[in-house]
Amino acid sequence: MRNSGGWILGTLLFLGGFFFVHVAASSPRSHRQLAQDAVEIKMVKNGVVLDNKLVQLTFSNPGGDVIGIRYAGIDNLLAINNKEGDRGYWDVVWNYPGEAKNTQYRLQGTQFKVITERPDQVEVSFITTYNANSGVTAPVNVDRRYIMQQGRSGFYTYAIFERLEGWPGGDMETVRVAYKLHQAKFRYMALSDTRQRFMPTADDRARGRPLAFKEAVLLNNETSSPGLEGEVDDKYQYSAEDKDIKVHGWISIDDQSPPVGFWMITPSDEFRIGGPFKQDLTSHVGPTSLTVFAAHHYVGKDVGLTFQEGEVWKKVFGPVFIYLNSAARNTADSPSTIRTLWNNAKDQMLEEVKSWPYNFISSPDFPSSDQRGSVSGQLLVHDRYIESLPRTSFAYVGLAAPGEVGSWQRESKGYQFWTQTDEKGYFLIENIRPGNYNLYASVPGIVGDYKYEVDITIEPGSKIQLASITYKPPRTGPTLWEIGIPDRTAAEFYIPDPYPTLTNKLYKGSRLDKFRQYGLWARYYERYPNNDLIYRVGANNYTEDWFYAQVTRSVGNGRHVGTTWQIQFELKNVVNPGNYTLQLALASATYAELQVRVNNLNAKPPLFSTGLIGDDNAIARLGIHGLYRLWSIDVPSTLLREGSNTIYLTQSRDGYSPFQGVMYDYIRLEGPSEKP
Repeated sequence: MRNSGGWILGTLLFLGGFFFVHVAASSPRSHRQLAQDAVEIKMVKNGVVLDNKLVQLTFSNPGGDVIGIRYAGIDNLLAINNKEGDRGYWDVVWNYPGEAKNTQYRLQGTQFKVITERPDQVEVSFITTYNANSGVTAPVNVDRRYIMQQGRSGFYTYAIFERLEGWPGGDMETVRVAYKLHQAKFRYMALSDTRQRFMPTADDRARGRPLAFKEAVLLNNETSSPGLEGEVDDKYQYSAEDKDIKVHGWISIDDQSPPVGFWMITPSDEFRIGGPFKQDLTSHVGPTSLTVFAAHHYVGKDVGLTFQEGEVWKKVFGPVFIYLNSAARNTADSPSTIRTLWNNAKDQMLEEVKSWPYNFISSPDFPSSDQRGSVSGQLLVHDRYIESLPRTSFAYVGLAAPGEVGSWQRESKGYQFWTQTDEKGYFLIENIRPGNYNLYASVPGIVGDYKYEVDITIEPGSKIQLASITYKPPRTGPTLWEIGIPDRTAAEFYIPDPYPTLTNKLYKGSRLDKFRQYGLWARYYERYPNNDLIYRVGANNYTEDWFYAQVTRSVGNGRHVGTTWQIQFELKNVVNPGNYTLQLALASATYAELQVRVNNLNAKPPLFSTGLIGDDNAIARLGIHGLYRLWSIDVPSTLLREGSNTIYLTQSRDGYSPFQGVMYDYIRLEGPSEKP
């Protein structure tokens, strides 16, 4: 068995062993300490150094990669064994029309500038300029900025992306900033209060066995710690919704240096794509920490930065704050050290959120708070068939580019601004960039999406107060039966236990995060070995009897075929003539076609078909939702009968993947409309 000495010592922190750390009674080293030290900029051979006596940053010049971060007596927090261009960088993934393969571009500057140089702040710029003849960059100019301030334990980064008239079109699938850390030091990862753990190393993964896709690896007995043997590691197990990605990162605890935290803090989501429920990667084995601004993950190519030839565009991604903290090394227990560093990082995140939008950004493309506006109002819900409506408390209300109902989840080129209502439905959206918007809303427990039909124009200083606005969700008649909870996810349905030999111990026993375990889709074949799912309204419970994903079924030789689920229900009488309505909401779809038939499995054509939809790949990426879709399907009374009825839901697409399929959000059958 291979073992890393540092890792063994780290694990013994929990067992009562050789090396302990102690966090002093005071909080981790304050970012306000040594505030008297001015920020210095130094030009070195092929590099630039920013130094405020707390943190020292070294960049390649003019490339603009972060190649060194010195902090708390550690010469370099980054992956010192990596090439300099593979430590701290911005990158994009771009493909031109007709290309089968996307190309990843590590953004390399061709010009360096000092934007601001004062004792209290230095801001520098590395500019990447599109050159059609170079063939080494996407058709976009990128101005990457870094800011170091006096007395701040960390640094800021943001980038201005711009396309000019006449440039070729294409698809920019990914925009992100990445930091790869010192593998021997950073072994503990924290994403939230409940999602944190000691992690395997990149070497552990390399020695493991790849599973159904390359991202998932089964760790063997040659890991850096015996406790990791037999676990599955997959970076998608650590994804989160953008609204929840405010702070995440790593903690270093070893016997060579004081405990150190490295944190990615994202104080606003205004520059991210796809709205608050879009899911993205965070931190994962490497050790790697990311801030993802745009990606196809969990949404597919329906969402992305797709440009027509000659299309002009500009957007600012960021700023985000890379925060560093440290604690005293002593003889106390490791959990206390970890807890203190994590809590301090959360406190710093709250400070950054409170300070947004920053007033120290030296770019006219980033408006300060006095150049922005606000919108306030009250959201109500009216559905005459629900006697006791759930309050609109904690509904999500936001501004995004003008579009159709629900278009915000596919919008990527502009900015979005979201908030949650209070318990009475009141909301206030602040710090909105000037521009033209629509107001949208999504209400937990209520099917569908809301759009305010009047365009909203924000000007500097605008304070728009809307009268009470009312969402009337899709509804034709009274509810005859329903399956699920309209919350845009499949989380309420039956999620099986993971295979004992394919678990991630972080989620063992967790109902909330159970869906993040590997291989759950394959449990469908075991639960329904011969026949597909049959759900009997009134007899079954969707939390136990409705599988979380309608996947394909393996028939050997790598082939998979579609499946047909049945909903069986009774009708005491049928209003004839009359139109019934099936409200059908999907939480995810991947290369699927869902067909609906009523009381005739072989009806051609089906009553309804979605056509081929989706490539969000949420099943494979261990998500519980992807893109949301809703249809209101007319069901003529002539298709129904008194007594027993069956609705057939057929995912008709066959293929070579076990990950084709859909996740349901909510299904409701409504009777014909009744007069008020």
